Amino acid sequence: MQVIPAIDLMGGRCVRLLRGDFGHATEYSDDPSAVAGQFVKDGARRIHVVDLDAARDQAGNRAIVEAIVSQTGVDVEVAGGIRSGAEAQRWLDAGAASVVIGTMAAEHPDAAVELINRSPDRVCVALDMRGDTVSTHGWEKGSGESLEELLAILDRTPLESYIYTDIGRDGTMLGPNFDALAHLLEMTRHRVVLSGGVSSMDDVRQANAMGTAAVILGRALYEGRLSLRDALAAAG
Repeated sequence: MQVIPAIDLMGGRCVRLLRGDFGHATEYSDDPSAVAGQFVKDGARRIHVVDLDAARDQAGNRAIVEAIVSQTGVDVEVAGGIRSGAEAQRWLDAGAASVVIGTMAAEHPDAAVELINRSPDRVCVALDMRGDTVSTHGWEKGSGESLEELLAILDRTPLESYIYTDIGRDGTMLGPNFDALAHLLEMTRHRVVLSGGVSSMDDVRQANAMGTAAVILGRALYEGRLSLRDALAAAG
């Protein structure tokens, strides 16, 4: 299982949100490139970078993300505001290992399928769940679409992975929604990445035992509750 540290960007700074609420953002660093470099020193082979401003259809942090992609020397998956095939291709051409789409997949599934088929194994689909429905536009809107409906469209495509987040757990340090994770693992043949609420070594070990392809770590790393090196060791 992979362990993937996350860098969430807002206003040029590394932040973490509480349950996806932009009004409850905690700032951890004003030097995202340095944070990425430290993750690499600690053993990360992949970094999850989210442009939260772009996800809300605002001016984003493209230059910072481009610097992380070009300078870290590890795989970087780029998320936030990628709403078209052209934008996704721009990031792939810039050196991103993969792109993450959420709103595009929920609102324009035909375009999402076309993108995935054109770039097999380089497109991740974010399943950002608030209750039983998929959330979009930086978690601020509900698509009205269920998990089952979205998987019925996407599951036959050559996507890289699903990234599952229970928004109600994100940033809470209360642990992931393992019941929902188990349900998703049963529903799909694709790799599933767990994000949101992972806050202890026990969480990492349980995700690994369940067959999760990767876990994304955020607040627990920034606040020192988890060591990236220890998590990587536990994941094997």
